[in-house]
Formats: sequence, structure tokens, C-alpha cells
Amino acid sequence: MKTIISTILIVLFSVSLFAVSPVKVYNKTSVYSSDVICNLSNSKVYKKNSVYSSDVVCNIRDNKIYKANSVYTSDVIYTIRDGKVYKGNSVYTSDIVMTIRDGKIYKGTSVYTSDIIATIRDGKVYKGTSVYTSDIMFHFDGYLTLVEFVAVWYAVMYAW
Repeated sequence: MKTIISTILIVLFSVSLFAVSPVKVYNKTSVYSSDVICNLSNSKVYKKNSVYSSDVVCNIRDNKIYKANSVYTSDVIYTIRDGKVYKGNSVYTSDIVMTIRDGKIYKGTSVYTSDIIATIRDGKVYKGTSVYTSDIMFHFDGYLTLVEFVAVWYAVMYAW
């Protein structure tokens, strides 16, 4: 009996070690909780520090980002494939909104320096090609996959 209980406790402890805490996204260089723009938890981006389902801005399924809590095809905001971000459920070249490559966000299909929208570096997102502190648009306090980053980008740039 003691062996079973100790095994259960070990399993529960191990699971808690792998529980993922939310990634918080802050305005500019702030680290104050009042300056949290959104947070990502369990493949959903929430407003500010909220975790209420009514405050879901968008959610992630596979390589798609959906409006709020929806999973309907008609509610796909973006489809991400090979570093390209497509409008809606499309994968046509004409529907590419931006390309993310080597820590840079480019307009459409471009990879020219003049078409850089933002630079991502060490959890910070800078305007254009800048890496100056004064040009930080927002920053996040954890690891984001490409698809998660695009969901956060959408929440920060377009959701309000």
C-alpha cells in the first residue's frame, strides 16, 4: 500500500514539474502586472492576466489561429506554414500577410531589409530593424513557438 501511494505521489510531482505556466506579454519594457497586454496559456491567448473563457482573443490548433474560442473553418484568422503567415484558411501565395525568418518579420513574401516590419530578439519585439530599447513594442517572458508568436502578434497588434 505504501509503495502504491509513494508511486502516485511521484507521478503527481512529476506531472506538476511539466505543467506549463502562462507566457505573459508586456507593453514595451515594463514588467508590471498592470502592463500585461495578454497571456498565452493552453494554446489560447487571453486579454491581460485573465484566464476566463470570455477573455480569449484567439486560440491555436495545429498551424492555425482561430477567433476567440472558435474552431470553425470560417473563423480561421491565420494559417502558418514554413514561416509564411496566410490570411484565413488559405495557403495561396497571394494571401501571405507576412513572412517570419531569422528573427525578422517581413511584409508579405518579401525578405528585403526595407520590408522588415519588426525584429524579434531575446523575447523582445522591436520596430523595424531596430534593436534599441526605445523601439521595443512588446516583450514576452517565456518560450513561444512560431504559431504561438503569430497568435500573440495578432492579439497585440489587431485585437483591440
